[in-house]
Amino acid sequence: MSFGALQVDTKLPVEVTADALDVDQETGEAIFQGNVLISQGDMRLSAPRVLVVYDADTRAIARMEATGGVTLVSGPDAAEANRADYTIDSGVIVMTGNVLLTQGPSALTSEKMTVNLTTGSAQMVGRVTTILRSGD
Repeated sequence: MSFGALQVDTKLPVEVTADALDVDQETGEAIFQGNVLISQGDMRLSAPRVLVVYDADTRAIARMEATGGVTLVSGPDAAEANRADYTIDSGVIVMTGNVLLTQGPSALTSEKMTVNLTTGSAQMVGRVTTILRSGD
């Protein structure tokens, strides 16, 4: 199964906007809260809260943990879930908890969806249900 119209170049800059930011200098973590929007290329991820973990050696973003109800949009496809974990280097987003994927007139639900932004592929597991509609 594919996700998004285009693959995302995971080397592109990651832009994060939010209402508030708390940084923990000891752990190298940053917590963005309130209307958080993450964008990278054509990919958009929004959530109420996102924890950003930085690599201790490179100080680059290693991963992001979005919680509180997450929406991921890439091209014409959109997915919603309770949580999303994005590992930057691998370009993989794992969405868990009440996942709903909409692709045009079709919808799929599951407990977990793994999206590889580099290849544009997605895999759903955990009681997958689908509603397939033909485009009229």
